[in-house]
Amino acid sequence: MPSAATERGAGGVLYLVATPIGNLEDITFRAVRVLGEVDVIAAEDTRRTRQLLRHHGVEPRRLVSFFEGNEAQRTDELCRELAAGAAVALVSDAGTPGISDPGERLVARALAAGARVEVVPGPVAAITALVGSGLSTDRFLFLGFPPRKEGARRELLASLRREPATLIFYEAPDRVLATLRDLAGALGEGRRAVVSRELTKLHEEHARGTLGELVERYATAPGRGEHTLVIAGAGPDERAEPAVDVEGAVRALLGEGLGPRDVAARLQVATGLPRRQLYQLALALAREGAAGGSSEP
Repeated sequence: MPSAATERGAGGVLYLVATPIGNLEDITFRAVRVLGEVDVIAAEDTRRTRQLLRHHGVEPRRLVSFFEGNEAQRTDELCRELAAGAAVALVSDAGTPGISDPGERLVARALAAGARVEVVPGPVAAITALVGSGLSTDRFLFLGFPPRKEGARRELLASLRREPATLIFYEAPDRVLATLRDLAGALGEGRRAVVSRELTKLHEEHARGTLGELVERYATAPGRGEHTLVIAGAGPDERAEPAVDVEGAVRALLGEGLGPRDVAARLQVATGLPRRQLYQLALALAREGAAGGSSEP
């Protein structure tokens, strides 16, 4: 049986094949055909991909791993195969490869080498959660997984306070509560949001409410599995909030007896500025105040 690359003529083809995010029936006829025809399937988790292939009666020619730990090496190998005219399919654990999963580097390298890249579209958790959220779909901003470190996460969320687009994040179950708390602190407890998990599976769940309400819910009942967080964008009143007088706010907090580090932490969410920048400003103003207080009349 000729390979997909042979049928399409000379030159390699990289297929980005979307796979189900939960329900194994959520796959296209085209995806099943391509996975059965290509010379090699590069999979983020070969065990999960074998399960999917068995379910649909597909016997792969060759199946190799492609995950964060071996992405650089495997990209070199697959690009050599593409250069030789092979047809390669890239799949992730679930959903569309390259979205918060390995693949971006391979696509860029394949295109630079002159290979053809074809997308076999299908499920994406972010879009699935968005359209079922009941929030605005006119304009949305997908931000992937927020930073794990608290300071970097709060800095990012604070920068989104006046963003009018609906916000979409992925998050691991053990970090959902911390992220919801930081979202409430940055965007306000009254901002509407939806937390979706187990999408397309038997126990699919959509928790709807304000950020404050969701913090309370997840403080006592954390969920399993990866979560998708969908948060309403800033309304007209929030977008029209006056800019913060950063220097004045720093001086006021220093006057209350707070140290530069505490001042920076307090103002990071309110201003959206990097904590280091705020700390340096607070440190300079604290030194200025100390020097002024010790000067002779």
